Parts: sequence; structure tokens; C-alpha cells
Amino acid sequence: MSDRFNVSRTAVWKAIRSLEEEGYEIEAVRNKGYRLAGVPELMSEKRLFKENLGNWPGAKLCYYEETDSTNNRIDELAGSGAPEGTVAVAEEQTKGKGRRGRVWKSPKGSGLYFSVLLRPEISPHKASMLTLVKALAVAEALRNLYGLEVQIKWPNDVVVNGRKICGILTEMKMEDVYIRHIIVGTGINVNIEVFPEEIRETATSLYLELGHKVDRIELLGEVMRNLEKAYRQVVEAESLLPVLEDYNKYLVNRGRRVRVLDPAGEYEAQALFVNESGELIVETDDKEVKHVYAGEVSVRGVYGYV
Repeated sequence: MSDRFNVSRTAVWKAIRSLEEEGYEIEAVRNKGYRLAGVPELMSEKRLFKENLGNWPGAKLCYYEETDSTNNRIDELAGSGAPEGTVAVAEEQTKGKGRRGRVWKSPKGSGLYFSVLLRPEISPHKASMLTLVKALAVAEALRNLYGLEVQIKWPNDVVVNGRKICGILTEMKMEDVYIRHIIVGTGINVNIEVFPEEIRETATSLYLELGHKVDRIELLGEVMRNLEKAYRQVVEAESLLPVLEDYNKYLVNRGRRVRVLDPAGEYEAQALFVNESGELIVETDDKEVKHVYAGEVSVRGVYGYV
């Protein structure tokens, strides 16, 4: 290693020691070198602040060993004038937020829990598109880093092998008729080895799918870079059109029977595709084509979760 990188053996040793201090397990064999034996369980704040999270001018990165919800922390930061792209990351959430008031379980050291502050100059009725953009960013990160066959259950559940691996919650704060800011919270099941019995059939993790633990900080960086790229394209176009083809490729509902949980009355239909506004287009049994809006209804598979 010293010859390859043109540094002294002492410099190599110091670099290895620095990695060990950050929690990496490294095996050393005399006269042969070093081998990475394991990645740290807990996040290294030092590494976290070094990670490239994309080109968000002036954005802050805030790390919490424990907090109630990263969405709450971003809301506070937004009120203090934090710029777009600011990220709050937590090792553990005590009151992680899910859709419709549900709790997102956030065990310490095994998941990636973070929220992003966005300040898009778009109409409020188009804000729901950004939830789909975040789901796409996560799906592409999991495919790029780990080669997984990833799918998206409309609008924003990322699934692998028919089980949920990521949940996303978007909250919008208004001022008069304008968007003040949007908070996109994300929870990814990373190094979870066992799930509670009540969700074991519908949830999975990267550890269970890959058979080994992965680096959560590397994953955060990949998601954020993907998000920045897609977000800027969508906000500029004021539609999902720039990323629509990619999103529909991941859409697990496409061509399947779904149950639409509409407050006006549930019904079954065939899911066709997602349009440039982020609506799921479905066809009912009597051939009526309907536009399903994510902010109003939910969709479930007729024969299971997806």
C-alpha cells in the first residue's frame, strides 16, 4: 500500500488507526497488509460530515444521536432560515413519523433515518410530486450500490422482493397560498436482522436481502446526490416529466389489480401508470379511467401488500 500510494508505512498505519477509531474492523497480517472485516455499527459523525451530499449551496448537516423525529428538527431549522438541502440525520428516533399518524420504528444503529429541507418555487398542488422524486432517488441508490431489483409501490414505498424497505413522509408548510418549505423524511431499513412478528411478512432490510451489513453513510450520500439531480429537473419543469420514464420502470403496481382506498368509497381497478403530475392512472372494471391523487387516497394490492 505504501508503494502504491507513494506514502510511508507510518502514514498507512496512521490511516488504518484512524479508520479503527471510527469503528471499522480491520485485520492486519504481518508482511501482507490489511483486510476490512466489518463496518461500524454506529454512524461516525466525523465521516458523516465528510460525505458528499450533493451540491446544495450553504446547506447544513445536523447529526443527532437521538431525537424524537428528524422531520421535527428540520422544521425547527427551516424556521431559523436554514437553506435548501439541509439534512437532519439521527442514529435513533423515539417518535419517527409514518403516514396517517403511524409511528415509524427507528431502532438504534440499524437504520438510516434522515429528513431534507426543500424550498421549491412551485404551486402547492404540485408538491406531492416531490414524494415520488424521493422514492426514485432511494430506489436508484439501492440499485446502483447493491445491484438489487428494487420497485416502488405508488406513491413512495420502496420495496424489494415484495417487502417494504423504505418509507417516506412529506410534510408541507404554507404561508398564505405559497409553499414556505417542504420536509421530506426518509427511513430505510439497513442493518436490521429481525423484524417484529407483526411486520415480518411485509418488511425487509438490506441486511436480510444482501446477507451482510452495509455502510449507512455511503447510502445517505448516494440518495442525496440522486435526489439533488432529480429534484432540480422536476422543479425546473414543474412536472415529473424529466424522470417519469425512470419512475414508471420501478412501479410495482403497473399492470396489477389494486384496491383504491378512497374516502368516498373503496374500489378495485387495474393500475396503468403514473402521469407527469404524480397521479396513479387506473382503469375500473367498467372501463372508467380514474386519476388517483396521492394526497387523498391510498392503494393496496388486492392479493397482498403490493
